[in-house]
Amino acid sequence: MLLTLFFVSIIVFVVIQLPPGDFLTSYIAQLATSGESVNLETIEALKKQYGLDKPIWEQYLLWIWNVLHGDFGRSLLYNRPVSELIGERLAITFVISLFTLVFIWVVGFLIGTYSATHQYSFGDYFFTFLGYIGLSVPAFMVALILLWVAYAYFGQNLTGLFSPEYLEAKWSFAKFVDMLKHIWVPVVIIGLANTAGMIRTLRANLLDELNKPYVLTARAKGLKEWKVVFKYPLRVAMIPFISTVGWSLPFLVSGAEITAIVLNLPTSGPLLLEALRNQDMYLAGAFLLMLSFLTMLGTLISDLLLAWVDPRVRYE
Repeated sequence: MLLTLFFVSIIVFVVIQLPPGDFLTSYIAQLATSGESVNLETIEALKKQYGLDKPIWEQYLLWIWNVLHGDFGRSLLYNRPVSELIGERLAITFVISLFTLVFIWVVGFLIGTYSATHQYSFGDYFFTFLGYIGLSVPAFMVALILLWVAYAYFGQNLTGLFSPEYLEAKWSFAKFVDMLKHIWVPVVIIGLANTAGMIRTLRANLLDELNKPYVLTARAKGLKEWKVVFKYPLRVAMIPFISTVGWSLPFLVSGAEITAIVLNLPTSGPLLLEALRNQDMYLAGAFLLMLSFLTMLGTLISDLLLAWVDPRVRYE
């Protein structure tokens, strides 16, 4: 993991340097557009301040050395420490994504199991139809449609996570309750496509297991139907989800960027997008490095869970 993270850090730093120019050239262009003039002394001072006058390999060594000491650098766009910017939005992002994951797993698990055990029933066809809609329609499009319907027919504004009176208020129990009242909108919209995918996959895997001889033997021995389904077939059908649980950790941090922008959510996704658009190398690099680390950590957790759940997996 450490060796992989080292190579990932090199790739991340090179990738964020690939677009032509840098933050400083974009900043100077913005000043020129607004009619302000920038002299050579100011340009050189800014280059020295942000370390842009050094070779790229020296910039990388300085950056990775600071990262190892807990310093992710200073955002060029916001002129603030990167750790502060990420920390402000990380908590809200984590809460939204955690609720979304719970929604995906609970709803997907229940409906997927029902569809498999009631194959070709009305409920199976109905949830299959909803699943195709969830997979085919982008989350940001669902968000736009829901916002329009809520405002046009009910006069409600569903954007944001807080009521107007709590936007600038300090955190309190009342503000937390207000957030819970609004959080269901992004949770349902962001989780819709993933829930639909889980339903389809779980249904297919469980149907495959229910038709195997060991299930027929268990039924012939007189075991109750719920015990036949939950003891072995469902456990095997859940293996693909356990093996991919590693993707959940970076999802907890990044969230759905475009959907968050549409819903005006104060999460880390729009901040990452803004950093990439403005070539804010330290802010973007810290985000990408964090997501890479979480992906590797999640993969390790997935491997351990898979070895625990699936008795066929053994490590000698």
